[in-house]
Amino acid sequence: MDTTPTVILGAGIIGVSTAYYLSEHQDPSSIHIVESAPEMFSSASGYAGGFLARDWHVPATAELGILSFEEHRLLAYKFGGREKWGYSGILAVGYEAPSEGVSGKKKRGDDWLRDGTSRADAAPTSSPDLTVEEAKHAKNPPWLRRRDGDRVEVVAEEGTTAQVDPLLLCRFLLGECVNRGVEIHQPARAVSLEKDSEGKMVGLVIASASSSPSGSDGQSSEETITVPCSRIIITAGAWSGRVFKNLFPGSSKDAIAVKSLAGHSVVFKSPRWYRELESKGCHTVFTTSEDFAPEIFARLGGGIYFAGLNSADIPLPEVAGSVKPHVEAIELLKKTAGDIMGSEEPGKGCDLEVVREGLCFRPVTPWGLPIISRVPDEVLGDGLGTRSGSQGGVYVATGHGPWGISLSLGTGKVLAEMVQGRQLSADVGALGLRVSANGEA
Repeated sequence: MDTTPTVILGAGIIGVSTAYYLSEHQDPSSIHIVESAPEMFSSASGYAGGFLARDWHVPATAELGILSFEEHRLLAYKFGGREKWGYSGILAVGYEAPSEGVSGKKKRGDDWLRDGTSRADAAPTSSPDLTVEEAKHAKNPPWLRRRDGDRVEVVAEEGTTAQVDPLLLCRFLLGECVNRGVEIHQPARAVSLEKDSEGKMVGLVIASASSSPSGSDGQSSEETITVPCSRIIITAGAWSGRVFKNLFPGSSKDAIAVKSLAGHSVVFKSPRWYRELESKGCHTVFTTSEDFAPEIFARLGGGIYFAGLNSADIPLPEVAGSVKPHVEAIELLKKTAGDIMGSEEPGKGCDLEVVREGLCFRPVTPWGLPIISRVPDEVLGDGLGTRSGSQGGVYVATGHGPWGISLSLGTGKVLAEMVQGRQLSADVGALGLRVSANGEA
């Protein structure tokens, strides 16, 4: 069994998925996860919608999409995912209100996130529109407010879309890793590297908050430890570029070209969505409004996730979870949700109960594809080297944009195979770093 000391920087869904698959072929005690946030899963991994698609992906991620969709299905079958993290098949539909005239032009799979268009534009197929009368049956979300002259269109073939509650899935994966013996350092941060006499990476210095205050001012100090480390895997989401640059200050500028895109969300309870209806099927609705493109997910357990309001103008905080949702964005989501799925009874007003409000930061690359790759030693800078083959290396997986949850398990599996030198289960050849000959990104 592999015992190469490995450190994963970032405990989001990509990080814990990678640790999970690594630990199937490696001594778990040789795997360390470092997470800087005081609260686990306090960004996209805990506040995303949890939409899973088998074949909504662009060619560069098509194989990965299929692999990941199957891994989600197998994991749920093996461990009771329906009960533990809300895994369920869904019927995905597009909804158009009577006054709308939305273009049917197809866009790149992540354009919806940047431009405010609907993710349903990435769907490979669609079926004829459903009239109000037809939609009274199973294809109609019981919580959707229907109007004369509106349109509902099924946008995915049966069995090609599903959903999870990503926070519950992350907690499950983390629990499995801990039970196997993976070491968790949280809250903690990577400080510096240690090298051997040949300049090869052999250790990582980790700083964590001390449990006891230092000095008369009562401020907490940091304690540092050094863990053996021949392999580093950076899975810090939108923070991946910062983590890389801090750890490799001599690296080329913006070697990990990933930026953040903020997204607000609200989880509601509706009197028109309750446990007894779950046996008839869950629905995802993609639609448009005057201001943005709402995405609505009716989850097992009675919650309805409402999102789609995204912004590239909200700065990425230093630590995940340290910024509260913006009041004006949440109010817009609430108003739009009331229009789309509020009570139809005159004078009753909005009868939706707010369960949770969220703000998360998704990692995106300028070219719209994730990065799943080993970082060449020459990019690390300062003459730093790593051991060859599966005995060492610096790896990165980030930039998944709107597809982070959908591609999570496939990414973790392929990345673990890449790190350990095993045959890859999906072609990710187009998902490498984009670095020029002089080391610039």
